[in-house]
Amino acid sequence: MSPNYDEAVVKKFATATVVWGIVGMLVGVILALQLAWWPANLGMPWTTFGRLRPLHTNAVIFAFGGNIVFTGIYYSMQRLLKTRMFSDALSNFHFWGWQAIIVSAAVTLPLGMTQSKEYAELIWPVDIAIAVVWVAFAINFFGTLAIRKVDHLYVAIWIYMCFVLTIPVLHIVNSLALPATLTRSYPIYSGLTDGLVQWWYGHNAVGFFLTTPFLGLMYYFLPRASGRPVFSYRLSIVHFWALVFLYIWAGPHHLLYSALPDWAQTAGMIFSIMLIAPSWGGMLNGLLTLRGAWDKLRTDPILKFMVVAISFYGMSTFEGPMMSIRAVNGLAHYTNWVVGHVHSGALGWVGMITFAVLYWLWPRLYKRELYSVPAATAHFWLATIGIVLYIVSMWAAGLTEGLMWRAVDEAGLLQYPNFVDIVHQLDPFYWIRFLGGSMYLVGALLLGWNLVMTMTSGKPEAAPVPAPAK
Repeated sequence: MSPNYDEAVVKKFATATVVWGIVGMLVGVILALQLAWWPANLGMPWTTFGRLRPLHTNAVIFAFGGNIVFTGIYYSMQRLLKTRMFSDALSNFHFWGWQAIIVSAAVTLPLGMTQSKEYAELIWPVDIAIAVVWVAFAINFFGTLAIRKVDHLYVAIWIYMCFVLTIPVLHIVNSLALPATLTRSYPIYSGLTDGLVQWWYGHNAVGFFLTTPFLGLMYYFLPRASGRPVFSYRLSIVHFWALVFLYIWAGPHHLLYSALPDWAQTAGMIFSIMLIAPSWGGMLNGLLTLRGAWDKLRTDPILKFMVVAISFYGMSTFEGPMMSIRAVNGLAHYTNWVVGHVHSGALGWVGMITFAVLYWLWPRLYKRELYSVPAATAHFWLATIGIVLYIVSMWAAGLTEGLMWRAVDEAGLLQYPNFVDIVHQLDPFYWIRFLGGSMYLVGALLLGWNLVMTMTSGKPEAAPVPAPAK
C-alpha cells in the first residue's frame, strides 16, 4: 500500500507559484518599460516606479520563490521521511496565511505603506502575521520530523531545517519596531546600526531564502529527474555546513565605502570571497550528478532547465564575491551591474529551477503526461535567451555608468557633470532589458498554459508495469 501523503497542499502551493510568478514578472516588465519610456508610469502615484518596484521584489521573492519552496518541501519531505505531514490543519493554515500576506503586500505597497527597508518593506501588522504563519509552518515541519518513519535524514532535510530556523530570526531581528499608528512604525535601531542590521538581513534573505532551500530542491529533484544518484553525498554535507557558517557574515559588503568601521567592511568582503568554495561545491555536485545522463539533455526540457539553473548559480555566486572586493565595488556599486547580478541569480538560478520542478512535479500530482514537451522546450529557449539579453544589457549599462561617473578631464574635473547625460546613454540597454524580460514573461505564460492543459486535457499516465513474480 502506498503511503497516504497530503498532495492537496502541494497542488495549492504549486498553483500559487505559477499565478504569483506571472504577476510578479508582469510587474517587472512594466518597471523595465517605465525606465525605458517614462510615460509608462501612467501619471498616478500607485503606478509609479517607486511604488511598484517593492511590489515586484516581494512578489518574485516571497510569492513566486516562497510558494515553490513550500511546494517542494511539502512534496519531498513526506517522501523522504515516509510519513504524512504532522497536521493537515497547520498545512492549510500555512497556505492560506501565506497567500493572505502576499495579498496584503499587493494592497499596501502600491498605496505607499512601507517601512522603506529593502526586502522588508511590509508594515508592522503584516510583519507580525508573517511570524505567526511561520511558527505554524515550523511546528508542522518539526512535528513531521518527530513522527518520521526513517532514521536517516537526507541532506535536503538538513537544508530545509536551516531555512525554517534562520528565516524567522532574520525577519524578527530586522523588523523590530515601535508602532506609532496602524500603518507606521519606527525601527528600534538608528543610523548606521539600522543599516548594518538591514544588510545583515538583506544579504542573508538572499542566502537563506533564495539559495539554501533551492539547493534542497536541487538535491531532491535533480536525482529524481535524471535517474542518477547524487555525485557525492559527503560533498553535499560539507558544502552545506560551510555555506551556513560563512553566509551569515557576508552582509557588510553592501556597506563598503560607508561609515561602517573598516574592519567590519573587510570582514564582510573576506567572508564573501570565501563563499565561492561552498557555493561551487554545490554547483559541481549538481552538474556531476548528471554524469552518465548528459545524453538526456537533447530531449528532456526539465534537465535543460536544471543544468542552466545550476550553471547560473555557479556564475552568480562567483560574480557576487568578486563585486564585494573594494576595487570592483567602487566601479559597480549603485549601477545597473548590480541589477544584472541580482537577476542572474533570480531569473537564472531561482526561476529556472522553479520551472524544472513544476514541469517534473505537475504531471505526477495530476497523474497525467505533460501536455506539450515542445512547448516546454520553447519555454526553455525563451527564458534562456531572455536572461542573456537582460543580464548582458545590465552589465553593459553598469560599466557605462561606473566609467562615466569616474571620468575626469585634463583639469581633473568631472567629464560628465550633468547626471542626465549619463542616464540618456543607458536608453538602448533599458530597451534590451525590456525585451529580455518580456521574453521571460512570455515563457512563464507558456508554462501556465501548458500546466493548465496538462491538468484538463493531458493523457493519463500509463499504469506502471508490475514486476515479474519470483
